[in-house]
Amino acid sequence: MSERDDRHGAAEDGEDTAVARPSGKRSTRRRTAASTPSLTKTSTGPVATIDRPSKKAKADTGRSGNPFKRLVKFLKEVISELRKVIWPNRKQMITYTSVVLVFVVFMVAFIAGLDVAFVKGVDWLFG
Repeated sequence: MSERDDRHGAAEDGEDTAVARPSGKRSTRRRTAASTPSLTKTSTGPVATIDRPSKKAKADTGRSGNPFKRLVKFLKEVISELRKVIWPNRKQMITYTSVVLVFVVFMVAFIAGLDVAFVKGVDWLFG
């Protein structure tokens, strides 16, 4: 058996098993319970369903509570997210900064060159 067969789901004992793979075609992706009678709303088949929260749940997530408590909670969450960031070391920071500065200088020179070219073109055209 080749590596390709392993990747594409061929069985080891020689029998071909059908592996459900997305084809990208809209007709095979969008099946409804009406087009496939064996599928119902409670089946776990290819019919996608969305559990939407009830109106009561939406009312509970409003802006109730002390605004200072919400601010403190927000700041705690910000700090916890910033702890997850992988910060660059000094060498990386110097490299990134120099790349950005070189790019900015190049873009300023390019746009200034275009500006000069357009000014000369307008002067030549309208005298």
